[in-house]
Amino acid sequence: MEIAYSLSIALQSHQPLIVTIIITLLSLLAVRSFFKRPHKSNATGTATSSGKQQAREARPASSCSHTSDSVVLLNGGSAGLAEEDMVMADVSKVVSEIQSGASMMEQLVPEITTHALSYLDYPSLCRLSMTNSLMRKAANDDNAWKALYHKDFTLEQDTVTPVNGWKAYYAATRAIMNVNTEFFNIIKDRSLSAMSLFWLNVDYVKCAHASGVLFSGYNAVIQSWQHAFNWEQGVDFQVRDVRARVLTDVAWVTMKTYVDMNNGAFNMTNVFESHKGRWYLVHHHSSGMLATGDIGQQIVH
Repeated sequence: MEIAYSLSIALQSHQPLIVTIIITLLSLLAVRSFFKRPHKSNATGTATSSGKQQAREARPASSCSHTSDSVVLLNGGSAGLAEEDMVMADVSKVVSEIQSGASMMEQLVPEITTHALSYLDYPSLCRLSMTNSLMRKAANDDNAWKALYHKDFTLEQDTVTPVNGWKAYYAATRAIMNVNTEFFNIIKDRSLSAMSLFWLNVDYVKCAHASGVLFSGYNAVIQSWQHAFNWEQGVDFQVRDVRARVLTDVAWVTMKTYVDMNNGAFNMTNVFESHKGRWYLVHHHSSGMLATGDIGQQIVH
């Protein structure tokens, strides 16, 4: 157990190097397999003749060739022929295996491939998929994207079975995470025009600020942000524990946000709807967490 734990720590500390090594090895395996595909016509005969040819070429030219000739004569000429046949048989076998079309990548146990790919990050996995068809097949494996999703986002959705697979679900989650980050950038910049475009212009949108006031309807919501931007300076939130759930056209994100890491956090929830290929905010809720030891003290903004 101690050895396994030490190995785990060592792998984590050298993860960038491991990622580089994995990509290099997988690419080399794929290239090797590509150039050693079988010839469909007369595969067996070609392998045998090629093996014999390689065997003859592989035999070193010795300046003491008369010694081997003496052995042949002493054994009635049979020993040398038997040795040559064995060498050619071994070479033919190797050539046959190379030309059989089975690559080293294809012979790996799927669990091993998935585990190796789990060390890669999102950009590395995408780059690997563009190497060739074999790497694309390995990099598009659903289990690899599921492992990457749980590493980058959350383990809470282990029982979820995405309709379009984990790769598509990963991409959708990453997209909604980027949109959620844009929300905080707008607050930091105090841009009312950007906030107006960020919300869906419908009457059912709602916004509950940490002050406890609820605003309903597009005009009321945007007006509430206008007041917030006029009264407050730009706020640079520190966002933690972000969790996203993405459905077909609805997604919600929960998180904890800090203005000052020493003064506690806000619980926030953002709900988005997808319209014409774009995500819009339709509900925002922010509430100050109760201060430890004082049930009456709340953090508001």
